[in-house]
Amino acid sequence: MSTLHRPTATTAPGPAPAGRPRGVRGTRLRAVSGDPALGHGVRRLLVLLCLMPLLVILAYQSARLLPRLNLPVCYGLIVLAGTIATLYIAYSRYEDPAEGRLRVRPGPDEHFPALSVDPGVTFLLAVKDEVDGIEACVRSMAASDCPGVRIVVVDDHSQDGTGAVLDRLREELGITVIHLDANVGKKHALVRACELADTEIIAFTDSDCVLAPDALRRCVHALTTHPELGAVSGHCRALNTESGLLARVQDVWYEGQFRVAKAAEASFGSVSCVSGPLAVFRRDAVWNYLPAWADDRFMGAPFRFATDRQLTGYVLGQRWTGAALKRRYTGSPFLAEDFAERRWRVGYVRSAKVWTDVPARLGPLLRQQIRWKKSFIRNLFFTGSFMWRRGPGPAALYYGHALWVLAAPVMAFRHLVWAPAHGALFLTLLYFCGVVLKGCVWGLAYKIDHPGDTRWRYRPLMSLFSSVLLAWLLPYSLLTVRRGVWSRGAA
Repeated sequence: MSTLHRPTATTAPGPAPAGRPRGVRGTRLRAVSGDPALGHGVRRLLVLLCLMPLLVILAYQSARLLPRLNLPVCYGLIVLAGTIATLYIAYSRYEDPAEGRLRVRPGPDEHFPALSVDPGVTFLLAVKDEVDGIEACVRSMAASDCPGVRIVVVDDHSQDGTGAVLDRLREELGITVIHLDANVGKKHALVRACELADTEIIAFTDSDCVLAPDALRRCVHALTTHPELGAVSGHCRALNTESGLLARVQDVWYEGQFRVAKAAEASFGSVSCVSGPLAVFRRDAVWNYLPAWADDRFMGAPFRFATDRQLTGYVLGQRWTGAALKRRYTGSPFLAEDFAERRWRVGYVRSAKVWTDVPARLGPLLRQQIRWKKSFIRNLFFTGSFMWRRGPGPAALYYGHALWVLAAPVMAFRHLVWAPAHGALFLTLLYFCGVVLKGCVWGLAYKIDHPGDTRWRYRPLMSLFSSVLLAWLLPYSLLTVRRGVWSRGAA
């Protein structure tokens, strides 16, 4: 969003019309050249030229530091090289599957059944104790311009009046509401709702989100146009940017995580996390694995977090893990119809806009980050076991990101604790310079996509915040990974 007002179901800005140029995307180049292939080649060249200063820095630092190679040096060079590669892939290869046919498609030996021209959609939401924000969310779901949508909301035994709000909305909007007599957790609540889903497409959102009216339709169009896509993620930004600096910093960070990180993964059809604010699945790509998702266990205990990564992993990896998972849940109603295990692709629809309330205070933000890191740890043991099979590009992005996350607390300790204790303050200074440089690069990427928007300056703050504080949460998350609660608070 270019403004800081709170979007609603009727005022939320939708995506730019198809063909409108955004930053360094190739639509303008294709129009000028008249040749899509030539336009795409020119776009790659322009992206490479924009990244040339970083390539020069990487080459210079490599030549200077390689003779005295050590762990911190390797880490710094790998992070810089990974940043360059991710930006190049995201800006030179990504195409929005809702705005045209993708250039890279499956080969003739891969078969994916086509969806109906106008497939039915079941739009699902689980909620617990969200009386203040649930109405805006449900109204934005009901305002979707996607045809053939049935909305199902599960109240997971709320105690704050949420149920009464949902009953009123049911009468007004014609939605389906399920009231559970006992709290079962978000995953089990959503799976209960899925029992009512007999449509070709199943979509999810979170209770603290507001969607653009055309967001769901764009995701559905991407799936119907590209049968190889088993799931797609929308594009999420912060809803409550007026609540303070912390929310605005997260807003710019969200933009980069979707526009750059997800776009890079989507270029290979291997988005590793179809995020909860707007997650849209083909029924035949996920239906047989819902029991495994609901009953997921890790380290000998139930894993209660409704991790989006894990559900995405079932789509990405079912060619290699699907048969074993289905055998484990033989007899489940979700196995009554057996869908073939396929090498589905998973995409990202940048033009499908959704906004979410982000934590405005430090405490809730830390709790959210701990939940996310626990989900990352759990999913690393699942998706990490097969991502290498999806090809070198997806493998490099996935394992490179995992390496960065795992090494972050080690590097933080090395530069923020060990170095000052041993009088190596210059090493600490270099660490901060590297963190700020990376943040500035991501900030400039934001500025390219949003000319005239000054909020790109918040991105270096997020890099500092992540390196100085959030990195330490990974060891704590690992030690407490078996502890989990149903919690979404963003206050």
